[in-house]
Amino acid sequence: MKDLLRSLPILLVVVFLLTCQSNPKAGDASGVADLIVTNAKVAVMDPDGNFAQAIAIKDGKVLKTGTSDEVLAFRGDKTKVLDANGRTLIPGLNDSHLHLTRGGRFYNAELRWDGVKSLKQALEMLREQAQRTPEGQWVRVIGGWSPFQFEEKRFPTPEEINEATGDVPTYVLFLYSRAWLNKAGLKVLGIDENTKAPEGSSFEKGSDGKLTGVLLAEPNPTILYARIGSLPPLAENEMINSTKQFYRELNRFGITSGIDAGGGGHKFPKDYTGTKALADQGAMPIRLSYYLFPQNKGAEYQEFQEWMANNEIGHNGEIHLDHGYELEGGGEFLAWSAGDFENFLAPQPLLEDRPTWREDIKSVIRLHVDNGWPFRIHATYGETIANILDVIEEVNQETNGKLASKRWLFDHAETVQVKDLQRIKDLNGGVAIQARMAYAGEFFVERYGAEKAKTAPPVKQMMAMGLPVGAGTDGTRVASYNPWPALYWLISGKTVGGFTLSSDDNKLTREEALYLYTKGSAWISQEEEVKGTLEVGMYGDFTLLTDDYFTVDEEKINDLESVLTVVGGEIVYASEEFKDLNPEMPTVIPTWSPVKFYGGYQQ
Repeated sequence: MKDLLRSLPILLVVVFLLTCQSNPKAGDASGVADLIVTNAKVAVMDPDGNFAQAIAIKDGKVLKTGTSDEVLAFRGDKTKVLDANGRTLIPGLNDSHLHLTRGGRFYNAELRWDGVKSLKQALEMLREQAQRTPEGQWVRVIGGWSPFQFEEKRFPTPEEINEATGDVPTYVLFLYSRAWLNKAGLKVLGIDENTKAPEGSSFEKGSDGKLTGVLLAEPNPTILYARIGSLPPLAENEMINSTKQFYRELNRFGITSGIDAGGGGHKFPKDYTGTKALADQGAMPIRLSYYLFPQNKGAEYQEFQEWMANNEIGHNGEIHLDHGYELEGGGEFLAWSAGDFENFLAPQPLLEDRPTWREDIKSVIRLHVDNGWPFRIHATYGETIANILDVIEEVNQETNGKLASKRWLFDHAETVQVKDLQRIKDLNGGVAIQARMAYAGEFFVERYGAEKAKTAPPVKQMMAMGLPVGAGTDGTRVASYNPWPALYWLISGKTVGGFTLSSDDNKLTREEALYLYTKGSAWISQEEEVKGTLEVGMYGDFTLLTDDYFTVDEEKINDLESVLTVVGGEIVYASEEFKDLNPEMPTVIPTWSPVKFYGGYQQ
């Protein structure tokens, strides 16, 4: 008893100190939140699938989730407190395969048909934009749409495009399958009946032997890349403005992170100017990890050698912005000779037709493994994946299992075989799937049959096997950058034209689809320990939605947007009742930019 009495003062001190730690108002400033959102339906996305009523953010990370009363205990004099008005709050969306830096580079120059409901409206937009486009510039529609999203369910004709645009040069791209040049565009580029197309492509001619203006990838898209590359670029200040506008557009849909897959005609570091400028200013409204995509066919190994000698994974030169703008690895093409193009309007390309593919990609994979670089590989078809897995297994054996200790993955994988999924898992690999079928699924069915489309890709099987899987769009060209039609496709199995592709046993629940777009995608960039859920200690990246994703009618998932997007506790986008919190944006430039008149995705 005497010993207990003597210890009482000490016990009281301990209790007092513990109380101070748990009560932010008791003098411990570290427990005071910077931002609190109450009266919400907070999808924590933890393993138990918990929902909360409120969330507190401190120093860019989740401090607390719980009831509004529990979370308000962390309010201080300087805490910003917002009432969600009962709206649903989810972790920020993370697109595991989105061409962000390239999308930002071109956004202000492009007329977007994403979401447009009729061809009549699309052609009218084309006509209006032609009237305001100055001499020396082009009207350009660069992907992100499907003819099946139109009420008319068809492509525009060359005659319709020419009638709408007149003597203003115009280029319209459909995915990486085909494109249209109007007569003025053909003239400016000097293309005539004698112009030779790149191997695996053609300039379409009519029955009279004259060019129609249609460019066909059969299936090589070089003919399409080359035309895009020949269009006049934006000036540097316009490109930086364009990047800001594009990232704000992504924030509008609740995207807080994206993993950049590089892209053809997009050279590092020259073409990363817009994003690099924002990163240097500490002004990135989105977390971006990027992979390097080689541009010189036949010299990919040398390109990667140079990059590895001058760049460090997780960094960009001298800056390291806490998962804000980071170099992740190599891909999605490692060797052009091993690429299989996803043009479902043309026959499937076969690696066997290219004699050097095996040695080309093996040398580049080995280079990545030896230097500790993660990598990702573009592969649409199961046959391609099986062949490349042979090479990957060889490299892993030759390096005594070194490859299997690194982060690597396949992109796309529409027709991957289950037996090869097991091979990927055995080597600790993963898969990033995208919504390309939502934009070209009808053409896939026409060529390969409805039965094969039912599990293209076999995402449910991937998840059942415990394979790491991330979701994305592959925007901005072979699909729209809007994540909600992609989520709708995963859940409903339907294209943007309403055509059902997936079998019932390959459709995801809303929770499963959201997981792939959050925690699943975080795996792709080795960030699953810091983002993807709203558990305590994770990044304070979230979005408040226009409607309840978990209960809204399935069709209306397509129409969801954000009313409040937060990255690291900072508001990067706000609308509707929160519109006064929307950060200011510079005026869109140049003055003729289609974004100035139409914005981006058309709701």
